[in-house]
Amino acid sequence: MEENTPFSIKYWAEDDKPREKLMLKGKSVLSDAELIAILISSGSRSESAVDLSKRILASVENLNALGKLSLQQLTTFKGIGEAKAITIIAAMELGRRRRSEETVELTKITSSRAVFNIMQPIIGELPHEEFWVLYLNNSNKVIYKSQLSKGGITGTVVDIRLIFKTAFEHNATAIILTHNHPSGVLQASDADKQITKKLKEAGNNLDINVLDHIIITEKGYYSFKDDGVF
Repeated sequence: MEENTPFSIKYWAEDDKPREKLMLKGKSVLSDAELIAILISSGSRSESAVDLSKRILASVENLNALGKLSLQQLTTFKGIGEAKAITIIAAMELGRRRRSEETVELTKITSSRAVFNIMQPIIGELPHEEFWVLYLNNSNKVIYKSQLSKGGITGTVVDIRLIFKTAFEHNATAIILTHNHPSGVLQASDADKQITKKLKEAGNNLDINVLDHIIITEKGYYSFKDDGVF
């Protein structure tokens, strides 16, 4: 019944809806209270979700203190039942885990050997071919890596648009292409050369540097850059 009160988010004016505000203006413009209001969805008959969130924050002073509240402590606030309290606790825990992961030192790429060390355990011993992309920041540290295709470059379409869309999403300034040769042959095929050329040209146009394309086998690797192809 609570969801159908006039103070439920769906009844607010468009400019006051945190969800719509996030979609239209981005997450960074929302206040802490607005973000919490999205989590709890609705307030009570006498208080909006944002006002309820403001009241909770005022009592604990900051998000760090909020993250330490137990289920029982959260449910002492009028308008916060067990389900809403669990949602808040889960969100706070995700934030804590994200912070702990961010403290892990990112791997800096200083050579083709560094790429081999990262990717060999992932694709070096596979019986089939996989194409992966490493995304780097402006310090040449790996901030993200993703599998682009499985089954070989000739057998699957390498989506150039997807590669650079992912780069923009992660604010990457450079990428490194990698794939494995289950045959163990450390030699670039015509398909390898063609896709490398296309991606290099696209990266130049989009101001995202394609640093290298590395072919990996169980025991070794071939670098386009080291071989002077770049």
